[in-house]
Amino acid sequence: MPVLMTLRVAADAQELERRATENPGRMQAIADDAKTRGAISHRFYANDAGEIMVVDEWESPEAFQAFFAAHPEIQDLMAEVGVTTEPTVTFWRELDTHDRF
Repeated sequence: MPVLMTLRVAADAQELERRATENPGRMQAIADDAKTRGAISHRFYANDAGEIMVVDEWESPEAFQAFFAAHPEIQDLMAEVGVTTEPTVTFWRELDTHDRF
């Protein structure tokens, strides 16, 4: 059963967008590999408190963990955008509450 993965860090969202715009191929290469390793969907979000959150859907927690471990350049990118905290990674399972839309 697929899981949602959230990853939260304190970072500069504008700097992330700037770097993604300057070098979209860098971000796309990582995303393309994620798809081959079990990623179903992927989004970045930011809040006004200086946090970035990644929301992905993965085939399993293990698929995400293997992908993340295989990409040290993600750590480099996080440093470049001023990440000041350890990433908080949480896996979420969907509940069957009969009100999905």
